[in-house]
Amino acid sequence: MTYDTIIKGGRWFDGTGAPSAVRHLGIRDGRVATVSTAPLDETGCPEVVDATGRWVMPGMVDIHTHYDVEVLEGPALEESLRHGVTTILLGSCSLSTVHVDPVDAGDLFGRVEAIPRQHVIGSVGTHKTWRSAREYVAALESLPLGPNLASFIGHSDMRTATMGLDRATRDDVRPTRSEVDRMEQMLTEALDAGFIGMSAQQLLFDKLDGDLCRSRTLPSTYARRHEMRRLREVLRRRGRALQAGPDATHPHTILLQALHSIGLRAIGRNPLKTSLLSAADLKAIPFVIHLMRLLGGVVNRLGADFRWQHLPVPFEVYADGIDLVIFEEFGSGAAALHLQEKLARDELMRDPTYRARFRKDYESKYGPRVWHRDFFDAEIVACPDASVVGRSFGQVGVERGGAHPVDAFLDLVLEHGTALRWRTTISNHRPKVLQQMAQTPSIQMGFSDAGAHLRNMAFYNVGLRLLKHVSDAERSGRPFLTVEQAVHRMTGELADWYGLDAGHLREGDRADVLVVDPERLDASLEEYAEAPVDQYGGLSRMVNRNDATVPLVMVGGRTVWRDGRATPLLGRERTGQFLRAGEPAAPLPASGADTLPSAS
Repeated sequence: MTYDTIIKGGRWFDGTGAPSAVRHLGIRDGRVATVSTAPLDETGCPEVVDATGRWVMPGMVDIHTHYDVEVLEGPALEESLRHGVTTILLGSCSLSTVHVDPVDAGDLFGRVEAIPRQHVIGSVGTHKTWRSAREYVAALESLPLGPNLASFIGHSDMRTATMGLDRATRDDVRPTRSEVDRMEQMLTEALDAGFIGMSAQQLLFDKLDGDLCRSRTLPSTYARRHEMRRLREVLRRRGRALQAGPDATHPHTILLQALHSIGLRAIGRNPLKTSLLSAADLKAIPFVIHLMRLLGGVVNRLGADFRWQHLPVPFEVYADGIDLVIFEEFGSGAAALHLQEKLARDELMRDPTYRARFRKDYESKYGPRVWHRDFFDAEIVACPDASVVGRSFGQVGVERGGAHPVDAFLDLVLEHGTALRWRTTISNHRPKVLQQMAQTPSIQMGFSDAGAHLRNMAFYNVGLRLLKHVSDAERSGRPFLTVEQAVHRMTGELADWYGLDAGHLREGDRADVLVVDPERLDASLEEYAEAPVDQYGGLSRMVNRNDATVPLVMVGGRTVWRDGRATPLLGRERTGQFLRAGEPAAPLPASGADTLPSAS
């Protein structure tokens, strides 16, 4: 028996949570052909990988990204693949590019996801040949995809294409019956094409870019009960998922989303799979995470199929000047971000009335919010004025004669603009609480936001960082998960819930493989790094760089990453494919172009 690749002597995890063991894997035709306790015959095998002392596991699944634009120009999606993510979900937060035109796509993605609007318009305008969900899938599969893809269809995408962006973002406009019928038809077509479900949004500080509807909230936020009920019932009947972002300023919307998930099997009413954004240990409201965990457990016992999405690492964000999405959650911050021209924005920030309004918003520490609104907990990391680097805005205010932290912040923004770079941690700052969330069945380990907020955050290696947390706790004698459980939570558990042929590494499974060096689950995972993005005009974005941790990544049995570098396949040939919900993935056409030197 011959193999295309043999991975020998590694500690093998199958993605189910079962005990790991040292095994030898033989891979043929894109799938795992053999898992053996004994060494395999290497005769005629073109690629042999010695994984002694390393972990061999299924490639990880990332359930929350915004690669919808980047994938068109850079389908290798290297920033995720290099960290062992082999299956990526598109279409989050009600945003997708299935139906909208290029300009509307720019308005939807630009400000909300901090992706340069002009590049969104250019990429979608250049590549869009599709007119339906099925054609969209075909267009993706015509690209040299690196990882596998799956997708939600975005409610804001459908609503915009049906009603027009202006009508879709007016409080006094309701879709006609035929327009709701059309959205229901779009959703059904997407599910028929293999989409995993629909994403919707109620969060009110996500704002539109452009000129036509600038600063209005996303189209999905304007949907009323009848429209959403029609779309939810399609998902419920088909057993597909609703990803939703509730309106955090109205906590009852969170409860309603959870209750909508409950099914009544006795009368044939299935639960609605619901994945809600997001479980976070907010500094601003430290008790709320415990209510989230409680809610998930209660509704699932009542017959729901409800999950929270969660970023299992500290949520640290960076900002250039005032350009950061957290300022959208209160009026004075949103007013500044509404202005596109620097001169107009600077004039506003000099206005004493505006400053008084900003101070009032800043000092309002009660009620639902995401940002802790504490400029003493915000460190300046780069500035032309080196004297302020390493200090907080609060400290700068004290040193400048007792200025209010808001005034110290605005003064520095006016003086240095986007050359002022600073950071703060918004949530997930308590390791013990992170451990509790990792143990909670109603919480999914996923929320990387990969492909978005290019200058603000980098969580591309979030799965590796969870493995580090688990491994460190195990070595210290205070384990909270086994490594097997952690691998399962980031692979098989997610793939099974979304109905995808991924996340497992047993005989017959797809050979999406990640090899990890456990000795390099170290501080390099948390270091700051930037790299230019060719797809966005060379913009320097935040990334993660810990290549020694990941010696090998395979997609569909083909090696795409080895020893810190992409193989010649990546970006040249298609290794990934669009995974259709509830269907096994068909093998890719054979190619002789990927024969690579032996790696022993």
